[in-house]
Amino acid sequence: MKIAVITGASSGMGREFACQLTAAESFDELWVLARRKDRLEELKSILPCPVRVLALDLTKEESLRAYQALLEELRPDVSILINASGFGKFGRYDQIPLRDCMDMIDLNCKALVAVTQLTLPFMSAGARILQVDSLSAFQPVPYLNVYAASKAFVLSYSRSLEAELRDRKIRVMAFCPGWVKTDFFAYAEQTSQTAVTYFNQWFTPQQVVKTALKALKKGRSVCVPGLRIRLQVLGVKLLPTKWVIHIWLRQQKKL
Repeated sequence: MKIAVITGASSGMGREFACQLTAAESFDELWVLARRKDRLEELKSILPCPVRVLALDLTKEESLRAYQALLEELRPDVSILINASGFGKFGRYDQIPLRDCMDMIDLNCKALVAVTQLTLPFMSAGARILQVDSLSAFQPVPYLNVYAASKAFVLSYSRSLEAELRDRKIRVMAFCPGWVKTDFFAYAEQTSQTAVTYFNQWFTPQQVVKTALKALKKGRSVCVPGLRIRLQVLGVKLLPTKWVIHIWLRQQKKL
């Protein structure tokens, strides 16, 4: 049974990946994972292939065990894994509750690694892994510091894993978009609506997902959508880190 697995499929980029991926490729089943079962069921009703809804909280051990048990029971051939689960919070270090910081690390890092590790035994040559990362992976981001640090982890993990999986001919790509108009912001701004106010360029989920799937097909290891955003990444690599932080703070009117 050839399947694709998408976490965080209930909204935003995860949902858009489900729509575009099933329109472009054929699968015996698409497994969609997220906490909100109602949204997953709604997604299931509009997709052109059989969909298995898995209402799981990937920060919980019991959810990871349930996912592992299903894999071991059905023994599918996982053609594509897309890890799109994640969240961030805007705010100063003392504005964001410690529980939120720990949950960001649990979902953005620990759950991503767990789902990847649990899925890899069921992937064969030619399979692909897409880790939804962020532009913030390339630099420290004050007032978004835990989220940015978690995404730096994802970038490093993905690049290293890609090298380790070359002998199995499994590709791994870190997908690092800039600002994308999704439900991310409704949650991110719960702690502060003034911490981050400057957004240099906006994208839609449709735009960035289309770019990501093309890059994945080409075998890219890192995908940064948009010329302006790629130039920003180049600047971050060339400039001293303290300058990069200074520019960010000026943009957010924190100096």
